[in-house]
Amino acid sequence: MSLEADLKRTVRASATLMRVLQGVRALNLPDWRLVSGCVYQTVWNARTGRDPDYGLKDYDAVYFDPDSSYEAEDVHIRRAAAAFAPPLDAMVEVRNQARVHLWFEGKFGEPYPALANTDEALERFICPAFAVGIRLEADDEISVAAPFGLQDLADMRLRPNPHRAFNRAGFERVVASAQARWPELTVETPAMREAG
Repeated sequence: MSLEADLKRTVRASATLMRVLQGVRALNLPDWRLVSGCVYQTVWNARTGRDPDYGLKDYDAVYFDPDSSYEAEDVHIRRAAAAFAPPLDAMVEVRNQARVHLWFEGKFGEPYPALANTDEALERFICPAFAVGIRLEADDEISVAAPFGLQDLADMRLRPNPHRAFNRAGFERVVASAQARWPELTVETPAMREAG
């Protein structure tokens, strides 16, 4: 089975993730995907025999709308909250990727040029294993965007994004959080690559 087919099978096996995919699809957001933790954590849970929802704190539903005003984004945030029953109403986090460059540097201390579409955002995630987005299409197929491929996700390997300046403190914080929930993870840092 290919890595993409395995990912799709794992996603379909999670009743909660499928419910979120169906709910976000019904919102009809432009250029949307579910990304980040709800994808990679579901895969890691399947690989380690944990409950599909173990460790999931939220479901990042991202989209791209050239109207980068907070007011326009807030309309979609409120629509999403109204579309889901508790506890999902508070867990589905809708964010316009056309707005990220407006706040990212202030929050994380790194420059963030404006994006052209949703999938471009995946190229900037801190680890390739995190850079996977999924969407439930109108025909119920699951489309996958993974600019670094799916091997790191399948191997439960965390390494820095090779196209992004290495931020050791940020990387170590993310790794510590993930390893606290999935101690099976392997970690590769630039120093480890050079020594190998």
